[in-house]
Amino acid sequence: MENKEEKDQKILEKLEEEGEFDWSSIDTSNLPLSYRTNSPKEQLLLQVADNFCRQYVHLCPDREPLFLHPVNECNVEKFVSTTVRPTLLPYSELYDWDSCARFVSDYLTMEPLPSPIAPPSYLYSPTTILRYQRGNCFDFSNLLCSLLIGAGYDTYCVNGYATREICMMDETKEECPLLQKAEEVQVEAVEKKLKKYAVKPLKDLQSKFELQQAAKEVAKEQAAEKKRKEEEEKTVEIEKPKPDSLYGLRVHAWVLVLSGKREVPESFYIDPFTAKSYDTKDDNFLGIESVWNHRNYWINMQDCWNGCKDLEFDLGDPVRWEFMLLGTDKPLLSLPEMEEDEEAEDEVEELNKEEESKAFDMPASWVEPIQITSKEFEMRCPQGKKEILYKNAKLEKWAPYLNKNGLISRLTLYEDTDFSKVLEVKELFKNREDKMERRELKKQTEVTTEYFAPGHVQSLKVHTYKTMEPETERTMEFYSETRVDGLQKRVETALDMIEYFEGRSDFLCYRHTEFGKRVKKPTNNAQVNTESNARPIVTITERFNRNPEKPADEDVAERIFLMSKEKIFLTYHYKENYITASKREFNKRSDVDNSGSKVIMTRDMCISYQAGLTEKDEKLFHLYEMMLNLIEEEKLSRHQVWESEIEVLDILRIREEEVAASKLTVSIYDTERNEKSREQRELMERLLQEERLRQVEQDLDYLAPYLIQMGGVEKMPRWMVMRLKEDCLTDFKHHLVDKANLIQARFEKETQELQKKQQWYQQNQLNMTLEDEDAYLSFCSEAMFRIRILENRLNRHKERAPLKYIALEEKLCKDPRLTEYFRF
Repeated sequence: MENKEEKDQKILEKLEEEGEFDWSSIDTSNLPLSYRTNSPKEQLLLQVADNFCRQYVHLCPDREPLFLHPVNECNVEKFVSTTVRPTLLPYSELYDWDSCARFVSDYLTMEPLPSPIAPPSYLYSPTTILRYQRGNCFDFSNLLCSLLIGAGYDTYCVNGYATREICMMDETKEECPLLQKAEEVQVEAVEKKLKKYAVKPLKDLQSKFELQQAAKEVAKEQAAEKKRKEEEEKTVEIEKPKPDSLYGLRVHAWVLVLSGKREVPESFYIDPFTAKSYDTKDDNFLGIESVWNHRNYWINMQDCWNGCKDLEFDLGDPVRWEFMLLGTDKPLLSLPEMEEDEEAEDEVEELNKEEESKAFDMPASWVEPIQITSKEFEMRCPQGKKEILYKNAKLEKWAPYLNKNGLISRLTLYEDTDFSKVLEVKELFKNREDKMERRELKKQTEVTTEYFAPGHVQSLKVHTYKTMEPETERTMEFYSETRVDGLQKRVETALDMIEYFEGRSDFLCYRHTEFGKRVKKPTNNAQVNTESNARPIVTITERFNRNPEKPADEDVAERIFLMSKEKIFLTYHYKENYITASKREFNKRSDVDNSGSKVIMTRDMCISYQAGLTEKDEKLFHLYEMMLNLIEEEKLSRHQVWESEIEVLDILRIREEEVAASKLTVSIYDTERNEKSREQRELMERLLQEERLRQVEQDLDYLAPYLIQMGGVEKMPRWMVMRLKEDCLTDFKHHLVDKANLIQARFEKETQELQKKQQWYQQNQLNMTLEDEDAYLSFCSEAMFRIRILENRLNRHKERAPLKYIALEEKLCKDPRLTEYFRF
């Protein structure tokens, strides 16, 4: 029990350390006016809320004060419903309630309430909470409710009471959600009714002794399971938390999702701290004071002596839920039928008129639109990392690209509750260049398992190993559809290697190679790669799938090359209606004996068994050819085994390089991280801008107005061309002269105004004040500045005008429509 108390104290100390943020020091000077003031409609709403609160206190003096209008970050009272800001963010992950709740849980840091038995006196806006990424349960719920309402859910913020574990976000007694297995639905077998004239079933020939032994084994397993459950119950009793002195008084806020919208079948709760969903009758929630959304505020008038188990969430029932504003979207319960008379109808009409006059619509939210940038959404957790403690487990999360090796999640399983002895480590990766997605390490056996996505250099899918040293125990699985040899799996030990294939044209599906002890160990890797220094092969066993194009007694099912005894064993597939398979055994001999004479094929070199009667026996010549082919197949199989060993060495070398490099891939659409993509995009934009300017210059046709005046003649005589040229140059010359005259006129006007101002100053110099003198000096300074600008512009125009005239003349001479007339 002391360890448990110490652990609870550590959790509290951790929460206190995280809650040391000083909210009074935040900068509120740049916040909009709606944060710092109340509109007339909001002021009226606060008056309505005060009146409602006084009536509530008078009618229910034993109830706790309502959480109606806490202050915001600018120390201004705001009604809680106006703090809810329905928003739909442009991220598909935030469209469903579960992923949206996980985002809020990961994005914010939990802060405990100032008092565990009272609601806070403040409620900050969701935009401020997102800015500083921290808040209490009311802040969490307000943000989550705003996002879920924007996504189309019928959600409400709840002010109520919960257990200590829920309020303190203590998940050390709960199993990690990643370890929970989906419940299997058991389908009950339907017993068939025996018909009167049905055929009698076959006699049961199963051994009763075997049944008794099986029943004993089942009984042993059940007894062991029962004992295990009893031990678990004892452990649960030992680890059961101490009684809470504040049980039923701890204030907590969560989110209520009602059924109906978004095809929600049943109402449920969402704890914003952990993003877990709970049934509305869950024991962790002990009572509800009030609920609210962006439209109205409801008070729970039902008794919570049994927690939330007996609560009904029909918000339109005024007996169970007292609402503050009449303008609610929840329908009221139907009134009992009244007598159909004129007086009753008049009373109903007057009642409706009175309700309409008293109706008050909820003001729009004072909160700015909730915005989360793509970078903030990607970072997810505060500073990109977060740690959560579960029962005998610790979950760590990181943002993508935060770790150089692409690690985004690590789940560590422990043997004890003190998190001292590690059992297993599960890691998730993302954006790795080597396509590794997951890695699991079991500490007891020191076995590491790596999982890869499609696209690895060697088509690797799963790699299980204890060490990266060659010729040790390991298992490799491959994406067989991307390999030429169709290799699906390779299991290797120090003495053998098993390979599984699929989809091969030769129907090979299995190869088992047994190795002998190496005579001389290689001194370097170069010798390992040579076939002469490979591990000695003792036996190669190959199995083949059925080839339907061959007869069964000619289609080999298993082939064994026994190197040590120079023998080859063949086993064929079973023929239809046969219980034995044909077999052959070859004893290999060299073509030449010791004396140099040629060896002749004899019957003792091939021992055959043929299933069933055959029409004729195989001749020795055919058996000899078959043996020669098998010898070639043996050489090929030996070579393929050597290639497999070389491939294993290459994969291990590549994996060591990939682990050491830990390179990450960057999408071409990620302009912030992909420098090549950004440079290419800037280059394309620059080229596009240059092309656009070039196109504008091409579209500017000096001859278009003159060609239109001449009627668009396709072929013009020489005199018309010369006239067109002269008109164009004359008009351009007039344009240059007019521009020079315009600048000269503005220059003279500014000079005359300055001279008039100077004459006025000479006449009134003695009677002027200091302010008039300052105004005169500033006017003179601005006038001289304008005069200098106009003078420089006029001089520059006089210098460039002849050059522009000559450039236009050259352009007209080079124009393809006039070129032929200016050739000499």
